[in-house]
Amino acid sequence: MIAETVCSAVAVAGLGIAAVTAYRKRFLAAARTAAYALVPLGLVMTGAVQWIVDTAFSPTAWAGFGVLGVAWGLFMTTRAVERRRGVSRKDRRAAKAQAKAAGAAEREAVAPGASSQAGGRPSLKPSKSSAKPASRPSSAPGSEDFSDIEAILKKHGI
Repeated sequence: MIAETVCSAVAVAGLGIAAVTAYRKRFLAAARTAAYALVPLGLVMTGAVQWIVDTAFSPTAWAGFGVLGVAWGLFMTTRAVERRRGVSRKDRRAAKAQAKAAGAAEREAVAPGASSQAGGRPSLKPSKSSAKPASRPSSAPGSEDFSDIEAILKKHGI
């Protein structure tokens, strides 16, 4: 009840200041002051002030804020540790995609040989792995990551 009275008094005082400002022919500043003055009145009318007062004096609500603070602290701590290790989300996604591609390549390499052996007869068609020309050995361990980029650049004549 006291909070509602204080907010209403602040709104009335703000509207009075806005009226004085408008009397001095500063209409833009008066409109802005009136807008700020109406915010506490709107909060009282919607019941937000009562909710805030009930929350401020509730031990359960403060315990909930404490739990939220601990959760936020844990999130920030884990992010700091990840950054310190140098492992970013981008790195994890790249490693996951690379592992997925390696698994798919392994399944492709095993599947044609397994199907030709299963029938008892050798296949007349060459397998996909033997049909492709042997790729040149790379000197850098991460150079296979740039093959897509090189293909795009060659496609555009760069």
